[in-house]
Amino acid sequence: MNELYAEAGVKRKETAGTMAIRILLVFVAVVAFLFTFTNTILLFISAILIVGIFYLFPRLSVEYEYVFCDGQLDFDKIMGNSKRKTALKIDFEQVEVMAPVGSHALDGYNNVKCTVKDFSSRRANVKPHVIVLREGSMTTKILFEPNEKMIECIKMKNPRKVAQY
Repeated sequence: MNELYAEAGVKRKETAGTMAIRILLVFVAVVAFLFTFTNTILLFISAILIVGIFYLFPRLSVEYEYVFCDGQLDFDKIMGNSKRKTALKIDFEQVEVMAPVGSHALDGYNNVKCTVKDFSSRRANVKPHVIVLREGSMTTKILFEPNEKMIECIKMKNPRKVAQY
């Protein structure tokens, strides 16, 4: 078998919003624990809050994994280094173009109304790639950060759909 296979992964950058949520969750847990001594009903409520915090805290750590296998690209979301969920599967037959952000190959899609799905790390020093996907009348732009092997595999499978610059 001569299948093309490549995988890559990125960890999403911690934003100020996620850090604020983490601090708020810890603060709520401490306050809920302190109020448990005043009332027994508050003990039950604080226990529910603490269980909710243990449920939400790991979900704030997000990673994305991309798997390209013979013309199909899968985007998986990994939360808390344990829970994996397939976020999107695309077939490159539906892809119009794949190019780095800022490429002139994407100029024709700047004024097109579309949805944007961001599977990148959101780091300032990394230049993600964009896939323009058309499904019927809907256009979707997908942001992701493939490695060189993945770009080469995609280029071997669909050379006319990959723009370098």
